[in-house]
Amino acid sequence: MLDAAVKAGAPENIIAWVEDAQLQDTVDLMKNSDLILATGGGAMVKSAYSSGKPALGVGAGNCPSIITELADLDTATSSIIQSNTFDNGVICATENSVIVLDKVYDKVVKLFEAKNGYVLSKKEDLEKISKVMFKEGKYGLLNPALVGQTPAQIANIKIPQNTVLILCKAEKTSYDEPLAHEKLSTYVALYRAKDLDHAIEISKDLLKMGPGHTASLWTDEIKGKDEISLWSKSLNAKRMVVNMPASLGAVGDMYNFYLEPSFTLGCGSWGGNSSSKNIGPLNLLNTKTVALRRENMQWMRLPERIYHKFGCLPVALQDLKEWNAKKVFIVTDPVVNSLYGQKVTSVLEEMGIKYDIFSDVEPNPTFVTTKRGLNSMNNSKPDVVIAIGGGSAMDAAKIIWLLYEHPDAKFEELSMTFNDIRKRIAKFPKMSGNVKLICIPTTSETGSEVTPFSVITDDKTHIKYPLADYALTPNMAIVDPELTLTVPKGGTNAPALDALTHLFEAYVSVLATDYTDPYCLQGIKTIFEYLPDAYHNGKTAVLARSKMADAATQAGMAFANAFLGIVHSMSHKIGGRFDVIHGCANSILLPYVVRYNAAVLIDGGKQNYFSQYKTANSLERYAAIARHCDVKGNNDADLVDKLIAKIQKLSKEVEISSSFKDYFVKFNLNVSEKDFLDALDKMTQDAFDDQCTPANPRVPLLKDIKQIYLDAYYGKPVAPLSK
Repeated sequence: MLDAAVKAGAPENIIAWVEDAQLQDTVDLMKNSDLILATGGGAMVKSAYSSGKPALGVGAGNCPSIITELADLDTATSSIIQSNTFDNGVICATENSVIVLDKVYDKVVKLFEAKNGYVLSKKEDLEKISKVMFKEGKYGLLNPALVGQTPAQIANIKIPQNTVLILCKAEKTSYDEPLAHEKLSTYVALYRAKDLDHAIEISKDLLKMGPGHTASLWTDEIKGKDEISLWSKSLNAKRMVVNMPASLGAVGDMYNFYLEPSFTLGCGSWGGNSSSKNIGPLNLLNTKTVALRRENMQWMRLPERIYHKFGCLPVALQDLKEWNAKKVFIVTDPVVNSLYGQKVTSVLEEMGIKYDIFSDVEPNPTFVTTKRGLNSMNNSKPDVVIAIGGGSAMDAAKIIWLLYEHPDAKFEELSMTFNDIRKRIAKFPKMSGNVKLICIPTTSETGSEVTPFSVITDDKTHIKYPLADYALTPNMAIVDPELTLTVPKGGTNAPALDALTHLFEAYVSVLATDYTDPYCLQGIKTIFEYLPDAYHNGKTAVLARSKMADAATQAGMAFANAFLGIVHSMSHKIGGRFDVIHGCANSILLPYVVRYNAAVLIDGGKQNYFSQYKTANSLERYAAIARHCDVKGNNDADLVDKLIAKIQKLSKEVEISSSFKDYFVKFNLNVSEKDFLDALDKMTQDAFDDQCTPANPRVPLLKDIKQIYLDAYYGKPVAPLSK
């Protein structure tokens, strides 16, 4: 952290620490400080407040979560599991007790169990946990061996292998009941309440062991207004979160607009703290916040004009007259320029518009290439940029276009990761509109003609960076299938599988909406139906080529707004490292990732975090794709198994390798097994950090990404979901 801070321009000694600190060292350090921010155990916080120096500290949390009869039980149970598996319950605002009203208790238990929760009711098992909860049997002094552990590590109790949360049945709420205290791990106390009044009384008792911190309520926001009012007035908690995972709702921003983002959560005077807020600049008042769940506004943003139909290119380019264009800068590659360049330049010449051509774009364009293109564009001084070719030409053109208007933009800032594209640490500069961008695809592939994405490879590290911002959205897209008739087989199969992957990933993305779903379903069905004909009968399959062009652009329209997932994250990295054709990498990885995402509940995996994504539903979403494509199955798991087989059959039919090992041999790439294994850890970490990862429906662990890479390298059979 110190090295990174200094490199970013901070003073040399901005961060310091004490090696092998003893208790007295901490006390002395506090006495010699100007201000103390204390986050940790009660003894350390007490010492901070006793130091004689200004101090801000936190207190113990013990969040009780009430589920009423009006609650969305599916979302409530999914969210409580999400909350507890986020950092394994260490966040002090995490639900420590779940209090369920009697009428829905049995339904809630069944839902928890269906989502790999395990309800513990045997007296001897409950006693095992209770006996090891506290160090030396002292209440309030948690046994550190249990903190932040997985369910399997909590106690010597026989539980199902895929258990993600243990729910310990409890009745007592007094101080001498261990399960009534804060737990900081992946187990909670489970109480059954007669009615809401009884649930509130239970919550009051529990908050005696964590006053002032957090309380949670699940109800209907409209029908349950009176429940929210009674609950909020009755409890002495400073963060009162409604219908959201308590740990993430209480730390602010993602699930509501009321709480400032912070992991240091004050408890006010109720909890012995100097602040009741999420610690920030203003911490002088004790403030109670009732936060109702609010989902982020979503969006549908596309180019201003999208023209499509066989032979539409010369007609669509007439819009340049409307723009009063005087000079055009064409970005392409040598092959496309020789095949199709004249189709564009002849129209420009007829309209009396001058042009310059930059045709040096290579597959997987590098940042150095965009700099050369920028130099050419600076000399050309156009008012319109036309990118014609595959995804590489359009990717390069977008960055050249951006840097032309904003030469001071920094690549390392543009490539920073994000969750919500509108909330970024480094903002993309806005385009003035003085220079417009037209994208003309010659392959049915990336959909870049309608997306805000550009994938650029770092020349030195060979890492592909997917840059994304709506500033990169073209002003016009011209989708003319006539340009794809002469594309050879090698330019048809891999691009089409790239488009298919776009559609699959956008459909199960945490940002998928009713606006993007129709594009996905239609595009997937189209590719399954028409790709074989387009591949085998390219020059004469006019209908198939047209359908494939439409599907690729529909895919771009979908993932431009719903984004992608870990197939692309992983594909970017193995492509950059070993020059694997992007569509081939996607084709090889897609079956494994579909299985991985669909098995989130089966494996006990983690549902990803975004307020619109309420429950882990990727199995059902993939099954919906299967049904739309006329796949027949006995249940959702069976449908997804058959859908995976359908993907693999299509890949085989268009002659794409089924494993990376076979791919390296097929293309005579000098990549040994050792080369792959040596690069595996770095590719795994980089894939996890890729901008596409946050939209994946299942949170990938590093070990999971690594295993998918290994399975895809060796071509291991995809394990069936159905038994």
